[in-house]
Amino acid sequence: MPFLPYAKLLRLPNVFTAFADIALGFCVTVHFRLIDTETAIRAALLFAASGLLYLAGMVWNDYFDLEEDRKTQPFRPLASGKISVRTAVTIGLVLTALGLACATATGKSGAIIGGLLVAAIFLYNARIKRTPAGPISMAACRFLNVLLGLTLVDVASFTWPLRLHLAGTIGLYIVGVTWFARTEEKRSNPKVLRLAAAVMLAAALLALFVPARLPPGTATPLYPYLLVVFVFWVGFPAVAAIRQPLPGNVQAAVKRSIFGLVALDAILASAFIGEAGLLILLLLIPAILLGKLVYST
Repeated sequence: MPFLPYAKLLRLPNVFTAFADIALGFCVTVHFRLIDTETAIRAALLFAASGLLYLAGMVWNDYFDLEEDRKTQPFRPLASGKISVRTAVTIGLVLTALGLACATATGKSGAIIGGLLVAAIFLYNARIKRTPAGPISMAACRFLNVLLGLTLVDVASFTWPLRLHLAGTIGLYIVGVTWFARTEEKRSNPKVLRLAAAVMLAAALLALFVPARLPPGTATPLYPYLLVVFVFWVGFPAVAAIRQPLPGNVQAAVKRSIFGLVALDAILASAFIGEAGLLILLLLIPAILLGKLVYST
């Protein structure tokens, strides 16, 4: 069984961005209490659930886009016939079922948010993707994925306003990324790209206020500077794409923005446990290495 077509179908490099959301939730949990065996098991199940559901979402993405891909992107695994539709559906169903089972095994909150995440994935891919609400629908998937990771933390310890602040920051960022990527297969409109980039910048500004909700001295003093580095790291390819909105430039900016999710999660984690939260950046290593072989968009 050739590995590469399946890795492309699953967008394998991107799964590490899903893991980063759960890692953020784990770091928040560490801020509030020591990690016992039960919590460690629940964390492992949430990592598995998030990864499996993300991979399932990539399969359903290509399944519902099959007819369009046959016309515009015939190199994709399903459109090219390298993987049969029946096989893809089987993979998608198995991944979805296993992901939901892992989320459910963590408890009531995991089951509820996992179920909502599955619904959001199907709604986005089957109905909403091509509508004006597409970026918001995609953001809802990522928003729920962050909330899934935060089910590790007791609600009494970690209030809903802060949960929504964290998940909303990631969700807003994804609105911008998805909007930026809407026409990546052809020449994009620079005005639309500028607006999308502005939404991503707004997410970074929203992230800036996370430490204000925490006890003084909790966040690393590097926090605002890390956000500035993040903005430039994601921003340089975005600016290049805005200046020359060709498919290659836009896709490069989108790829950087997708990997930027890991960086944003790491920075947010550093607000809760200091510089140790930056260890989440290690997830970029396999993501970037696999990204040399497998496309991310």
